[in-house]
Amino acid sequence: MNEATQRTELSALGEFGLIDHLTANIELKNSSSKKGVGDDAAVIDHQGLQTLVSVDLLVEGVHFDMTYTPLKHLGYKAAVVNFSDIAAMNGKPTQMIVGLAVSNRFSLEAIDEIYSGMLQACQKYGVDLVGGDTTSSKAGLFISITVIGEAKAEDICYRSGAAEHDLLCVSGNLGGAYMGLLLLEREKAVYKANPDMQPDLVGYDYVLQRQLKPEARFDVLHKLRDAGIKPTSMIDISDGLASEILHLCRQSGLGCQIYEEKIPLDPDTLRVAEEFKIVPAVAALNGGEDYELLFTIKQTDFERIANIHEVRVIGHMTANLGIATMVTPDNQAISIKAQGWDAILNKE
Repeated sequence: MNEATQRTELSALGEFGLIDHLTANIELKNSSSKKGVGDDAAVIDHQGLQTLVSVDLLVEGVHFDMTYTPLKHLGYKAAVVNFSDIAAMNGKPTQMIVGLAVSNRFSLEAIDEIYSGMLQACQKYGVDLVGGDTTSSKAGLFISITVIGEAKAEDICYRSGAAEHDLLCVSGNLGGAYMGLLLLEREKAVYKANPDMQPDLVGYDYVLQRQLKPEARFDVLHKLRDAGIKPTSMIDISDGLASEILHLCRQSGLGCQIYEEKIPLDPDTLRVAEEFKIVPAVAALNGGEDYELLFTIKQTDFERIANIHEVRVIGHMTANLGIATMVTPDNQAISIKAQGWDAILNKE
């Protein structure tokens, strides 16, 4: 855990002093934020729009490892992955509420770093931090994020809206975040074996960024709107492509077929996958934490989607309830199984 030379114990401020310190310079920017920090509850008025709410709990040792996670990056990522949930509903995030439980091994300067990352994310995505809570923890760090967003009722995308023959699309590229995680875990193992060894991270910037500092794909939503395309169903890719495909299939009461050669992969991801002797498609299917958008569109939108370079059509929905397959380059059909991240099963 990296922090400044100066160390201020949290006990020197107390709970209310810590809250005052962390929220002293927060300015509200959204007109829907009527009241933020300072009362028993925030006041939000979305003025006739539908309200979207998403919550996420991040636990040290389960969702993140302090050995190689910079505190500012942790705060930024904690916020952005929740903004991504609002993006997956085709909405706009407007407010965020933060809960922190910290042990006495964390100083004020460390918490400042986490908050600075969160506030940087809020600034970038136009979100107001309107409240939260802090408490002590006997061990480790716990971060709870609640994000509130807005959308017109007719714009909201659900996982259940896909129809037979709809095209299955994905934004960006996949597998990079998982490759970044494997790289960090490898260097952690080297360090544990020999603390004098320095991490070898030169030339891996792309996959490290995908793991440590992901972004929510609101830019893709804007391009879809500009093209006159509304997805029929949508989800963000947090647990791996396979898991999210099966969510769409189950919620829409359909099956699907995708094509391995259509899965978008960055050259750096391919290079690192080769280094780790991992099939790139496996990293994309099961790795997770890419936070790209997986969505379906009507076949009549094919010409318009083809002009959006950040989006790739990877397959289509079928009437085969719950049956999802991937066709390999040699024309073999492989059943898609969810083998991605499961926070319940992956406890340390």
